[in-house]
Amino acid sequence: MPKRLLVVESPGKVQKLSQILGSEWIVRASCGHIRELSDEGEDSLGFVMDGNSVQCRYVPRDERAKDTIQQLKAAVKQVNEVVLATDPDREGETIAWHLKEALGLKAPKRVVYTEITKAAVQSAIANPREIDSNLVGAGLCRDCLDKLVGYKGSPLVWALNNGAKSVGRVQSATLHLICQREREIQSFVPQDYWSVWVDYVEGFRAFYKGKVNAPVEDSQEAEINDDAAGTSTEAPESTRVLSQAEATHLVEEARRHLHQIVQLEGKVVNRQPPPPFITSTLQQAAGSRLRFAPEKTMQVAQKLYEAGLITYMRTDSVMLSPEFCASARKWLEENDPENVPSQVAKQRSSKTAQEAHEAIRPTDVFRPSTQLRVELDAMEFNLYVLIWKRAIASQCRSARLRKTRIVTQSGPILWQARGQVVEFLGYARYWSNLSKDSVLPNVQQGQRLTLENAGDEKKQTQPPPRYSEPKLVQLMERKGIGRPSTYSPTISTLKKRGYVQLIKENLQPSALGLEVDAFLLKALPDLLATEFTAKMEDALDAIAEGKQPWQHYLTTWNQNYFAPALAKAKTVTFTSNTKSSSSVAERKYETSRTRCPQCKNPLAKIKSSKLKKKFFLKCVNGCVDVVLFWSDRSKTWEAPRSQAANVVAANPQKQALLTTHPCPVCKKPLEEYSYIKDGQSKILLRCSNPQSRNDQKHKEVAYFNTANGWWSPKFGELEHT
Repeated sequence: MPKRLLVVESPGKVQKLSQILGSEWIVRASCGHIRELSDEGEDSLGFVMDGNSVQCRYVPRDERAKDTIQQLKAAVKQVNEVVLATDPDREGETIAWHLKEALGLKAPKRVVYTEITKAAVQSAIANPREIDSNLVGAGLCRDCLDKLVGYKGSPLVWALNNGAKSVGRVQSATLHLICQREREIQSFVPQDYWSVWVDYVEGFRAFYKGKVNAPVEDSQEAEINDDAAGTSTEAPESTRVLSQAEATHLVEEARRHLHQIVQLEGKVVNRQPPPPFITSTLQQAAGSRLRFAPEKTMQVAQKLYEAGLITYMRTDSVMLSPEFCASARKWLEENDPENVPSQVAKQRSSKTAQEAHEAIRPTDVFRPSTQLRVELDAMEFNLYVLIWKRAIASQCRSARLRKTRIVTQSGPILWQARGQVVEFLGYARYWSNLSKDSVLPNVQQGQRLTLENAGDEKKQTQPPPRYSEPKLVQLMERKGIGRPSTYSPTISTLKKRGYVQLIKENLQPSALGLEVDAFLLKALPDLLATEFTAKMEDALDAIAEGKQPWQHYLTTWNQNYFAPALAKAKTVTFTSNTKSSSSVAERKYETSRTRCPQCKNPLAKIKSSKLKKKFFLKCVNGCVDVVLFWSDRSKTWEAPRSQAANVVAANPQKQALLTTHPCPVCKKPLEEYSYIKDGQSKILLRCSNPQSRNDQKHKEVAYFNTANGWWSPKFGELEHT
């Protein structure tokens, strides 16, 4: 009979761990989070701030979580010992605490491992510890912060009546980055410039560098490992010339004078290997090289981790275990002895990285790829190979490049050519990020050259590019917005909300996203500032390290910043709505031949994507509630049937129509309910049970009609039945 229970997060790990641990163990999965903050209390926050303390009320996340808790309780009764092996990060620690509370465990053992291999799992179980209350505090604080910002801030954008659904602590700051770039693109004014060049019979091209004795900036080529950019390189250009007349003059001067080499430089440069992957760089590289969205990258990596092929994929540390370094060195000695370094390059993690974790790497560097190609699907195999190559590359010798520079002179003008030859590939044999060879001929200092041709090319400055998903992840990491576990879900949420869309592999804000961002820039500007959001992440890190009590931080942040900022933001909302309603008459609308029944002026056509006619008619000359909708039945413009309250009261059966959708609270059918708001006919879905009108549980059962279907601020999208 099994005597010990191991609880993990993902059901995908159960089979592998059961094989490792044997029949003495029961292995069960929590399926991620089992509890969440309830929707009770003020603004449905589920927690109360009283002085410097926070009282939280947690409930099972959903029906599946309720069943999971009951199944785990039954398993607990069958064993003598419970071991919690949730994921080795802050979120995993928080889930372990929730399991302890929900299952009534007194002193469960907590174990962590970063790879699902026999050695790693057995070592972890042999060295258990207690649940880390500091990590849990940081996790609970993040949950409360996110719900506080979301539930208190989102009603501000609902008041815009444009389909905006939510505000988020990380989400809104990320949206601002995308909208900020879009406004730069919209305001960009292109400028013409010319690139001027000379070709020599000796076999190379040089570009205009400047005038003799004039101050010239010698721009050095930066050797940067940019995972989000792939391996693309820009074509060389001359110092920019700003008029056709000057470009023509330079070409004429080049043809008039003799050319001679005045400077010749050659040096050997060592290019260090890139560090192994962390979460953000894996998402960037998989995006640029495999065309994976961040969400897809993490889904595929999760499968590789659960299969025991790679280490844990949510990490911000580039550290590698001594065992892996020794194994990688042995592989190189057997397969690529020229690439074995005299000493392993030490990578430096960011200041906030959790050094107890490892970088993302294969668990067994010797596992044959022919076997894996059969076992894995194409996406899993390609991502595994990417991770394997990067990890091996990090343990190789540096690449050796010979860089040359030739400066020539013709009269008062200087010309420059740059060359690069890879003398030793080193790590680049596995991780290609070097620009192609550009070979310059062997020439001598002072040598005279024969001009073959001279010319110019007209070009135009380009606006800054929109962010690809890999580039956005890179930017979020650099600016400290979010943490490894939040990059992918944040971008996914922005797309689901309709705030951004992916066009030609680049993220572009929608009109809705731009409108929400512009409003928040007035209402809650600090929330959009990257420095402000990054400081909040730093505070959560300090809580995780035991340097700050989480309840004190949350209550102080709310009292000193968020509550006053929210009160101020509500005045912005009121002002915005007042301005929008008072400026209706000032806008220029297309007019209709139909006239207002009160003032006899032509009615304005108000566009609406929700209507079959694509617009309705409204008086914009001061008449109140004069709105007409097209009737296909009568082929005329009519006032809404339910505009008069007495009509609704006299004929209530026409007000509501039953649907096939069940109420999320009591499972009775939802009904379509018609009402008038701002002079417009609207419908929503509510519970058809009349008793629900006075029921507190039904208070938030309201689905509104949006461009993407029925949606509720509480329950989200309404699934089709």
